[in-house]
Amino acid sequence: MRPTRIIISGGGTGGHIFPAISIANALRRMEPGCEILFVGATGRMEMEKVPAAGYKIVGLTISGFQRGSIAKNLGLPFKVLGSVRKAMQLISSFKPDVVVGVGGYASGPVLFAASVKNIPYLIQEQNSYAGITNKWLGRNAAKICVAFDDMDQFFPAQKILKTGNPVRKDVVNIFNKHHEGAEMLQLDPLKKTILVTGGSLGAGTLNKSIEKHLPELLKEDIQVVWQTGKFYYKGIIERLGLDFHPNVRILEFLNKMDMAYAAADVIISRAGAGTIAELCLIKKPVILVPSPNVAEDHQTKNAMALVKSNAALLITDRSAEDTLVSEAIDLLKDKERIKLFSENIGKMALPDADDIIAIEVMSLAEGRKSD
Repeated sequence: MRPTRIIISGGGTGGHIFPAISIANALRRMEPGCEILFVGATGRMEMEKVPAAGYKIVGLTISGFQRGSIAKNLGLPFKVLGSVRKAMQLISSFKPDVVVGVGGYASGPVLFAASVKNIPYLIQEQNSYAGITNKWLGRNAAKICVAFDDMDQFFPAQKILKTGNPVRKDVVNIFNKHHEGAEMLQLDPLKKTILVTGGSLGAGTLNKSIEKHLPELLKEDIQVVWQTGKFYYKGIIERLGLDFHPNVRILEFLNKMDMAYAAADVIISRAGAGTIAELCLIKKPVILVPSPNVAEDHQTKNAMALVKSNAALLITDRSAEDTLVSEAIDLLKDKERIKLFSENIGKMALPDADDIIAIEVMSLAEGRKSD
Protein backbone atom coordinates (compact mmCIF):
# COMPACT_ATOMS: atom_id res chain seq x y z
CA MET A 1 0.00 0.00 0.00
CA ARG A 2 1.30 3.47 -0.88
CA PRO A 3 2.36 5.82 1.94
CA THR A 4 -0.26 8.12 3.46
CA ARG A 5 -0.02 11.67 2.13
CA ILE A 6 -0.87 14.57 4.44
CA ILE A 7 -0.85 18.36 3.98
CA ILE A 8 -0.53 20.46 7.15
CA SER A 9 -1.39 24.12 6.60
CA GLY A 10 -1.02 27.23 8.71
CA GLY A 11 1.51 29.09 10.83
CA GLY A 12 2.37 32.72 11.37
CA THR A 13 3.34 32.41 15.03
CA GLY A 14 5.01 29.82 17.23
CA GLY A 15 1.57 29.15 18.70
CA HIS A 16 0.50 27.68 15.36
CA ILE A 17 3.84 26.29 14.12
CA PHE A 18 4.98 24.24 17.11
CA PRO A 19 1.65 22.35 17.47
CA ALA A 20 1.75 21.64 13.72
CA ILE A 21 5.26 20.20 14.00
CA SER A 22 4.18 18.14 17.04
CA ILE A 23 1.32 16.65 15.00
CA ALA A 24 3.71 15.89 12.13
CA ASN A 25 6.14 14.17 14.51
CA ALA A 26 3.28 12.07 15.94
CA LEU A 27 2.19 11.09 12.42
CA ARG A 28 5.76 10.01 11.62
CA ARG A 29 5.84 7.89 14.78
CA MET A 30 2.64 6.16 13.65
CA GLU A 31 3.71 5.71 10.02
CA PRO A 32 7.42 6.47 9.51
CA GLY A 33 7.05 6.46 5.73
CA CYS A 34 4.12 8.86 5.49
CA GLU A 35 4.59 11.86 3.19
CA ILE A 36 3.97 15.24 4.85
CA LEU A 37 3.89 18.59 3.09
CA PHE A 38 3.53 21.83 5.02
CA VAL A 39 1.93 24.90 3.45
CA GLY A 40 2.68 28.25 5.07
CA ALA A 41 2.72 31.97 4.31
CA THR A 42 5.71 33.37 2.45
CA GLY A 43 7.89 35.51 4.70
CA ARG A 44 6.46 34.15 7.96
CA MET A 45 8.43 32.22 10.57
CA GLU A 46 7.12 28.78 9.49
CA MET A 47 9.25 29.06 6.32
CA GLU A 48 12.29 28.79 8.61
CA LYS A 49 11.05 26.68 11.54
CA VAL A 50 9.43 23.86 9.53
CA PRO A 51 12.51 22.99 7.39
CA ALA A 52 14.61 23.17 10.58
CA ALA A 53 12.32 20.44 11.99
CA GLY A 54 12.98 18.28 8.91
CA TYR A 55 9.84 18.86 6.84
CA LYS A 56 9.22 20.29 3.37
CA ILE A 57 7.18 23.50 3.16
CA VAL A 58 5.64 25.51 0.32
CA GLY A 59 4.71 29.17 0.78
CA LEU A 60 1.55 31.02 -0.26
CA THR A 61 1.59 34.79 -0.84
CA ILE A 62 -1.07 35.54 1.75
CA SER A 63 -1.48 37.97 4.64
CA GLY A 64 -4.18 38.94 7.08
CA PHE A 65 -6.46 41.95 7.24
CA GLN A 66 -4.50 45.02 8.42
CA ARG A 67 -6.56 46.92 10.94
CA GLY A 68 -6.32 50.71 10.59
CA SER A 69 -4.86 50.75 7.06
CA ILE A 70 -7.17 50.73 4.03
CA ALA A 71 -4.23 51.02 1.60
CA LYS A 72 -2.54 47.87 2.91
CA ASN A 73 -5.76 45.88 2.39
CA LEU A 74 -6.37 46.85 -1.25
CA GLY A 75 -4.41 43.90 -2.59
CA LEU A 76 -5.83 41.39 -0.10
CA PRO A 77 -8.59 39.95 -2.37
CA PHE A 78 -6.00 39.27 -5.09
CA LYS A 79 -3.68 37.58 -2.57
CA VAL A 80 -6.54 35.38 -1.34
CA LEU A 81 -7.57 34.38 -4.88
CA GLY A 82 -3.96 33.70 -5.83
CA SER A 83 -3.43 31.60 -2.70
CA VAL A 84 -6.59 29.57 -3.31
CA ARG A 85 -5.46 28.94 -6.90
CA LYS A 86 -2.00 27.79 -5.73
CA ALA A 87 -3.58 25.64 -2.98
CA MET A 88 -5.75 23.94 -5.62
CA GLN A 89 -2.63 23.22 -7.70
CA LEU A 90 -0.77 21.83 -4.68
CA ILE A 91 -3.64 19.48 -3.84
CA SER A 92 -3.84 18.31 -7.48
CA SER A 93 -0.10 17.59 -7.63
CA PHE A 94 0.53 16.23 -4.10
CA LYS A 95 -2.76 14.27 -3.94
CA PRO A 96 -3.18 14.26 -0.14
CA ASP A 97 -5.40 11.74 1.60
CA VAL A 98 -6.20 14.31 4.28
CA VAL A 99 -5.49 17.98 5.03
CA VAL A 100 -4.89 19.47 8.49
CA GLY A 101 -5.40 23.17 9.28
CA VAL A 102 -3.77 24.59 12.40
CA GLY A 103 -4.73 28.25 11.97
CA GLY A 104 -2.82 31.19 10.55
CA TYR A 105 -2.99 32.90 7.18
CA ALA A 106 -2.23 29.87 4.98
CA SER A 107 -4.76 27.58 6.64
CA GLY A 108 -7.92 29.13 5.13
CA PRO A 109 -7.07 28.88 1.41
CA VAL A 110 -5.75 25.31 1.77
CA LEU A 111 -8.77 24.03 3.70
CA PHE A 112 -11.10 25.76 1.24
CA ALA A 113 -9.27 24.11 -1.66
CA ALA A 114 -9.54 20.72 0.08
CA SER A 115 -13.28 21.26 0.49
CA VAL A 116 -13.68 22.04 -3.23
CA LYS A 117 -11.58 18.97 -4.15
CA ASN A 118 -13.53 16.71 -1.74
CA ILE A 119 -10.45 15.92 0.36
CA PRO A 120 -11.35 15.32 4.03
CA TYR A 121 -9.88 17.93 6.35
CA LEU A 122 -9.35 18.31 10.07
CA ILE A 123 -9.26 21.65 11.88
CA GLN A 124 -7.11 22.01 14.98
CA GLU A 125 -8.73 24.98 16.77
CA GLN A 126 -6.35 26.10 19.49
CA ASN A 127 -8.30 28.91 21.10
CA SER A 128 -11.41 29.04 23.26
CA TYR A 129 -12.97 31.44 20.76
CA ALA A 130 -13.01 30.37 17.11
CA GLY A 131 -12.22 32.91 14.40
CA ILE A 132 -14.47 33.71 11.45
CA THR A 133 -12.52 31.58 8.95
CA ASN A 134 -12.52 28.44 11.09
CA LYS A 135 -16.22 28.85 11.95
CA TRP A 136 -17.02 29.01 8.25
CA LEU A 137 -14.73 26.10 7.30
CA GLY A 138 -15.94 24.04 10.26
CA ARG A 139 -19.24 23.30 8.51
CA ASN A 140 -17.53 21.00 5.99
CA ALA A 141 -14.71 19.71 8.22
CA ALA A 142 -14.54 15.99 8.85
CA LYS A 143 -13.29 16.55 12.42
CA ILE A 144 -12.57 19.57 14.63
CA CYS A 145 -10.04 19.05 17.43
CA VAL A 146 -10.40 21.60 20.25
CA ALA A 147 -8.69 22.46 23.53
CA PHE A 148 -11.54 24.07 25.49
CA ASP A 149 -15.09 23.22 26.53
CA ASP A 150 -18.27 24.75 25.04
CA MET A 151 -16.91 24.88 21.48
CA ASP A 152 -20.27 23.71 20.10
CA GLN A 153 -21.22 27.41 20.05
CA PHE A 154 -18.90 27.67 17.03
CA PHE A 155 -18.88 24.20 15.44
CA PRO A 156 -21.25 21.27 14.81
CA ALA A 157 -21.20 19.29 18.08
CA GLN A 158 -20.93 15.89 16.36
CA LYS A 159 -17.64 16.91 14.69
CA ILE A 160 -15.89 18.13 17.86
CA LEU A 161 -13.23 16.15 19.69
CA LYS A 162 -11.59 17.67 22.77
CA THR A 163 -7.91 16.78 22.46
CA GLY A 164 -6.08 19.75 23.95
CA ASN A 165 -3.29 21.58 22.14
CA PRO A 166 -0.11 19.75 21.15
CA VAL A 167 2.96 20.93 23.03
CA ARG A 168 6.69 20.48 22.65
CA LYS A 169 7.39 17.52 24.93
CA ASP A 170 10.93 18.65 25.79
CA VAL A 171 9.62 22.04 26.99
CA VAL A 172 7.22 20.61 29.60
CA ASN A 173 9.58 17.93 30.92
CA ILE A 174 10.59 19.75 34.13
CA PHE A 175 10.48 16.91 36.68
CA ASN A 176 13.36 17.21 39.21
CA LYS A 177 14.98 20.05 37.21
CA HIS A 178 14.53 22.97 39.65
CA HIS A 179 18.15 23.04 40.88
CA GLU A 180 19.51 22.27 37.41
CA GLY A 181 17.44 25.10 35.91
CA ALA A 182 18.56 27.57 38.57
CA GLU A 183 22.19 26.55 38.05
CA MET A 184 21.94 26.96 34.26
CA LEU A 185 20.47 30.44 34.70
CA GLN A 186 23.05 31.27 37.40
CA LEU A 187 20.39 31.74 40.05
CA ASP A 188 20.10 30.77 43.71
CA PRO A 189 17.73 27.74 43.82
CA LEU A 190 16.62 28.71 47.33
CA LYS A 191 15.41 32.21 46.41
CA LYS A 192 11.92 32.89 45.04
CA THR A 193 11.97 33.30 41.25
CA ILE A 194 9.56 34.86 38.75
CA LEU A 195 9.70 33.92 35.06
CA VAL A 196 8.42 36.63 32.69
CA THR A 197 7.84 35.56 29.10
CA GLY A 198 6.15 37.42 26.27
CA GLY A 199 6.99 34.91 23.54
CA SER A 200 9.75 35.02 20.93
CA LEU A 201 8.82 38.54 19.75
CA GLY A 202 8.21 39.86 23.25
CA ALA A 203 5.38 41.79 24.92
CA GLY A 204 5.81 45.52 25.43
CA THR A 205 3.42 45.73 28.37
CA LEU A 206 5.17 42.96 30.30
CA ASN A 207 8.57 44.53 29.66
CA LYS A 208 7.43 48.01 30.78
CA SER A 209 5.80 46.56 33.90
CA ILE A 210 8.94 44.69 34.96
CA GLU A 211 11.37 47.51 34.15
CA LYS A 212 9.27 50.06 36.05
CA HIS A 213 9.04 47.93 39.19
CA LEU A 214 12.47 46.27 39.36
CA PRO A 215 13.29 48.15 42.62
CA GLU A 216 10.32 46.52 44.40
CA LEU A 217 11.37 43.05 43.20
CA LEU A 218 14.97 43.59 44.29
CA LYS A 219 13.82 44.95 47.67
CA GLU A 220 12.01 41.65 48.26
CA ASP A 221 15.13 39.71 47.11
CA ILE A 222 13.11 38.07 44.31
CA GLN A 223 14.95 36.68 41.29
CA VAL A 224 13.63 37.43 37.79
CA VAL A 225 14.14 35.46 34.60
CA TRP A 226 13.09 38.10 32.09
CA GLN A 227 12.65 36.99 28.49
CA THR A 228 12.22 40.28 26.64
CA GLY A 229 11.71 39.07 23.04
CA LYS A 230 13.80 40.23 20.10
CA PHE A 231 11.95 43.53 19.53
CA TYR A 232 12.73 44.86 23.01
CA TYR A 233 16.00 43.24 24.11
CA LYS A 234 18.46 45.79 22.67
CA GLY A 235 16.66 48.81 24.15
CA ILE A 236 16.39 47.22 27.60
CA ILE A 237 20.07 46.24 27.63
CA GLU A 238 21.06 49.75 26.52
CA ARG A 239 19.11 51.19 29.46
CA LEU A 240 19.99 48.65 32.15
CA GLY A 241 23.20 46.98 31.02
CA LEU A 242 23.99 43.29 30.54
CA ASP A 243 24.80 42.68 34.20
CA PHE A 244 22.11 44.82 35.79
CA HIS A 245 21.85 42.84 39.05
CA PRO A 246 22.72 39.29 40.23
CA ASN A 247 19.00 38.61 40.84
CA VAL A 248 17.95 39.53 37.28
CA ARG A 249 18.55 37.51 34.09
CA ILE A 250 17.66 39.56 30.99
CA LEU A 251 17.40 37.28 27.95
CA GLU A 252 16.23 37.89 24.39
CA PHE A 253 15.07 34.29 23.96
CA LEU A 254 14.99 31.14 26.09
CA ASN A 255 16.44 28.20 24.20
CA LYS A 256 15.90 25.87 27.16
CA MET A 257 12.36 26.77 28.18
CA ASP A 258 12.09 23.65 30.35
CA MET A 259 14.91 24.93 32.58
CA ALA A 260 13.26 28.33 32.96
CA TYR A 261 9.90 26.74 33.79
CA ALA A 262 11.63 24.42 36.29
CA ALA A 263 13.49 27.26 38.03
CA ALA A 264 10.39 29.46 38.39
CA ASP A 265 8.04 29.68 41.36
CA VAL A 266 5.56 31.97 39.57
CA ILE A 267 5.18 32.56 35.83
CA ILE A 268 3.97 35.77 34.15
CA SER A 269 2.86 35.24 30.56
CA ARG A 270 0.62 36.24 27.70
CA ALA A 271 -2.37 33.92 27.17
CA GLY A 272 -1.79 32.28 23.79
CA ALA A 273 -3.41 28.87 23.53
CA GLY A 274 -0.13 27.01 23.04
CA THR A 275 1.45 28.68 26.05
CA ILE A 276 -1.58 27.84 28.19
CA ALA A 277 -1.34 24.18 27.12
CA GLU A 278 2.28 24.14 28.33
CA LEU A 279 1.46 25.92 31.59
CA CYS A 280 -1.27 23.38 32.42
CA LEU A 281 1.25 20.57 32.04
CA ILE A 282 4.00 22.16 34.15
CA LYS A 283 1.54 22.91 37.00
CA LYS A 284 3.03 26.16 38.28
CA PRO A 285 1.08 29.23 39.51
CA VAL A 286 0.51 31.61 36.62
CA ILE A 287 -0.40 35.27 36.10
CA LEU A 288 -1.83 35.80 32.63
CA VAL A 289 -1.80 39.19 30.90
CA PRO A 290 -3.79 38.65 27.68
CA SER A 291 -2.63 40.54 24.61
CA PRO A 292 -5.23 43.07 23.41
CA ASN A 293 -3.76 42.96 19.88
CA VAL A 294 -5.32 39.69 18.70
CA ALA A 295 -8.44 38.85 16.73
CA GLU A 296 -11.70 38.60 18.70
CA ASP A 297 -9.75 39.22 21.95
CA HIS A 298 -9.25 35.45 22.09
CA GLN A 299 -6.39 35.60 24.62
CA THR A 300 -8.72 37.07 27.25
CA LYS A 301 -11.20 34.28 26.53
CA ASN A 302 -8.39 31.69 26.80
CA ALA A 303 -7.33 33.14 30.16
CA MET A 304 -10.90 33.27 31.48
CA ALA A 305 -11.21 29.50 30.94
CA LEU A 306 -8.49 29.11 33.60
CA VAL A 307 -9.74 31.89 35.87
CA LYS A 308 -13.21 30.31 36.01
CA SER A 309 -11.56 27.14 37.34
CA ASN A 310 -9.52 29.13 39.89
CA ALA A 311 -6.40 27.99 38.07
CA ALA A 312 -4.73 31.32 37.24
CA LEU A 313 -4.75 35.04 37.94
CA LEU A 314 -5.70 37.47 35.14
CA ILE A 315 -4.33 41.02 34.96
CA THR A 316 -5.59 43.19 32.11
CA ASP A 317 -3.06 44.72 29.74
CA ARG A 318 -4.15 48.27 30.61
CA SER A 319 -3.68 47.75 34.36
CA ALA A 320 -0.51 45.65 34.21
CA GLU A 321 1.99 48.49 34.43
CA ASP A 322 0.53 49.56 37.78
CA THR A 323 -0.52 46.25 39.37
CA LEU A 324 1.29 43.28 37.79
CA VAL A 325 4.45 43.26 39.89
CA SER A 326 2.68 43.92 43.21
CA GLU A 327 0.23 41.07 42.44
CA ALA A 328 3.16 38.77 41.62
CA ILE A 329 4.91 39.63 44.90
CA ASP A 330 1.69 39.01 46.84
CA LEU A 331 1.20 35.66 45.10
CA LEU A 332 4.75 34.53 45.89
CA LYS A 333 4.03 35.12 49.59
CA ASP A 334 0.67 33.30 49.55
CA LYS A 335 1.43 29.57 49.97
CA GLU A 336 -2.23 28.55 50.01
CA ARG A 337 -3.05 30.32 46.75
CA ILE A 338 0.12 28.96 45.11
CA LYS A 339 -0.92 25.43 46.07
CA LEU A 340 -4.49 25.98 44.83
CA PHE A 341 -3.43 27.45 41.48
CA SER A 342 -0.89 24.66 40.92
CA GLU A 343 -3.44 21.93 41.64
CA ASN A 344 -6.23 23.46 39.57
CA ILE A 345 -4.15 24.28 36.51
CA GLY A 346 -2.78 20.73 36.56
CA LYS A 347 -6.33 19.35 36.41
CA MET A 348 -6.81 21.12 33.05
CA ALA A 349 -3.79 19.46 31.41
CA LEU A 350 -4.34 17.32 28.29
CA PRO A 351 -0.94 15.70 27.73
CA ASP A 352 -1.32 13.52 24.61
CA ALA A 353 -2.96 15.90 22.15
CA ASP A 354 -0.44 15.29 19.36
CA ASP A 355 -0.98 11.51 19.40
CA ILE A 356 -4.78 11.76 19.64
CA ILE A 357 -4.93 14.22 16.72
CA ALA A 358 -2.56 12.03 14.68
CA ILE A 359 -4.84 9.02 15.23
CA GLU A 360 -7.80 11.06 13.93
CA VAL A 361 -5.81 12.23 10.89
CA MET A 362 -4.76 8.68 10.03
CA SER A 363 -8.33 7.42 10.50
CA LEU A 364 -9.59 10.02 8.00
CA ALA A 365 -6.80 9.10 5.58
CA GLU A 366 -7.57 5.37 5.85
CA GLY A 367 -11.25 6.09 5.18
CA ARG A 368 -10.37 7.95 1.99
CA LYS A 369 -7.81 5.38 0.82
CA SER A 370 -10.34 2.57 1.24
CA ASP A 371 -13.06 4.40 -0.75
